[in-house]
Amino acid sequence: MPLIITPLYAALAAIILLVLTFRVIMLRRRLAIGLGTGGDAELEKAVRCHGNFTEYAPIGLILMASAELSGAAAGSVHTIGMLLIAGRLLHAWGLSRSRGTSVGRLTGVLATVAALITGIVVNLTQFCGH
Repeated sequence: MPLIITPLYAALAAIILLVLTFRVIMLRRRLAIGLGTGGDAELEKAVRCHGNFTEYAPIGLILMASAELSGAAAGSVHTIGMLLIAGRLLHAWGLSRSRGTSVGRLTGVLATVAALITGIVVNLTQFCGH
């Protein structure tokens, strides 16, 4: 069974990752900081936005792909993907605007956790059904 839905969300995640990556690269070049953050608050936020994305997006995509490959309903697979992409976008937006608590960070975390929980439930349901 080929993956039909997951590649869309993987591509969207890759676009977000590239944007976050280029943001870090541009700041590093402008600030002449090759490693670490040099104590620069803006670079620190950009690095954490990038890092946080890379910490959560892969497992979300793995859960999504395994759900799809195991024959989960298309709606369930799309739900995982939409929550994951929305969550990671909102979190990156919120964190890039504020180091503290923000609506973007909170809703981003909640959407990401919802994506992971949905992925877990769908995968376990598929496993138990076979």
